[in-house]
Amino acid sequence: MIELKDLTKKFGEQTAVDHVNLTIETGEFFGLLGPNGAGKTTTISMLSTVLLPTAGEILLDGKPLTRRASAEKRKISVITQEFSMRQDMTVQEVMEYQGRLYYMKKAEIREKTEQLLTFTDLIDHRKKTVRYLSGGMKRKLMVCRGLMTEPNVLLLDEPTAGMDAIARRQMWALLRRINNRKMTIILTTHYMEEAEALCDRVALINKGKLGEVDSPAALIEALGKYAVDLVTEADTKSVYFKTREEAIAYLETIPSEAAHASLRNTTLEDVFVERIGRRLTVR
Repeated sequence: MIELKDLTKKFGEQTAVDHVNLTIETGEFFGLLGPNGAGKTTTISMLSTVLLPTAGEILLDGKPLTRRASAEKRKISVITQEFSMRQDMTVQEVMEYQGRLYYMKKAEIREKTEQLLTFTDLIDHRKKTVRYLSGGMKRKLMVCRGLMTEPNVLLLDEPTAGMDAIARRQMWALLRRINNRKMTIILTTHYMEEAEALCDRVALINKGKLGEVDSPAALIEALGKYAVDLVTEADTKSVYFKTREEAIAYLETIPSEAAHASLRNTTLEDVFVERIGRRLTVR
């Protein structure tokens, strides 16, 4: 279990993360959602101990997570937005190098490399140089490298950024398989459909402050499961309803010449736009 207690990070006069209190259960797939500059990456950086909190603390299984807490740090692996691998190495060399960094035995490195490359469908590319991998393959390799030490917690900062739709879906399938092994995953993403498809719960964060925390389904239910989009020359407006019958009744009140109207299911993106656009209700 991960506990954030009054977690705060300031850069000079600017507060990037503002007294965040949050509990993430063991084995949970958790999403941090917010606009650019909301504090998501700063929070991930504190969870990985790259940044130190200005105030507050992080507990991992009840123990403080600090740079000196090597046993706790080893339980966490982070995968950043940027590709952070040497381009002139082969896939297998990247894995071997990662194992050596953690003083793993040669036989263990070989065994784990074989397992992970097979698990991520990279085994046939083990001798390929990193610079010749597709973007999706590079992301998979970063996941492999992150899993080399068998962490308990995987931190993913925009793991599918820049991927095409097919590669993104492949990554989703991979992350589900990892989470099925009871590994805790914390994800930041700008793709709302990604968070809706993967996460058990999500937290909305804006200007460093934590807002609503709940499952995607519960957040959608609270807003209204059905949306009516009204499209005019000036703008598009969405109105939300608890039941399909209410939405249809509303549609019948709209004059045909007033606007183009359509009925659809509400998504997590609607929740994000409504909550962030109208400011978060901060806990």
